[in-house]
Amino acid sequence: MLVYTLQVAATIVCGAAGALAAGRKKLDLFGVLVVSFTSAVGGGTLRDLLLDRNPVFWLADTSYLPLSLGAGILVWIYTRRWAPPRRLLDFVDAFGLALFTISGIQIAQSTGQTAPICLLMGVITGVAGGIFRDILCGEIPFVLRRSELYASAAVAGGAAYLALCEFGIDPGTCALSGAAVIVFLRFASLKWGWHLPVYNLKEERDTFDSRK
Repeated sequence: MLVYTLQVAATIVCGAAGALAAGRKKLDLFGVLVVSFTSAVGGGTLRDLLLDRNPVFWLADTSYLPLSLGAGILVWIYTRRWAPPRRLLDFVDAFGLALFTISGIQIAQSTGQTAPICLLMGVITGVAGGIFRDILCGEIPFVLRRSELYASAAVAGGAAYLALCEFGIDPGTCALSGAAVIVFLRFASLKWGWHLPVYNLKEERDTFDSRK
């Protein structure tokens, strides 16, 4: 029940994030719905394909289709009348990342995967939908941006969730704690500019350059 609740919430949140991203690019209603749906189910679809879960989650339970499209339509209706806050997409996306990462880990756990594979599946579930969304909107994905804690936030929160599970703590508490770590790190990245060290490769010298 907890996994299903997290996936439903994540689907709605990521569907809304996709609609906001599409709105920034001034797409028509069809474009908004395509981006909304892709954002909502992209990560979970890739996870299920890698785990050989057949059919993928939104085909096994078709309620995810109206949930993602409904979120897109509601955002489209709202933003036609009222201007959303400038950073709303970033904050909505942070919650979607947290919810999908934890639910992805839990689904991988249910298939008997090891902890590292569960963490990897959680991160894929969390970030892939956003990557697909940004590509469709012609943007550099969040996960590749220099100034963003994104996939690293998902890794940290997912690892915290798995660590708490090892101590036999209630699954709901573990899920809430792991999601809170992800949201906190995303907000810290957005507000205070937290980011990973940047690899700055110095200019390479030609091996055959005769100059000393």
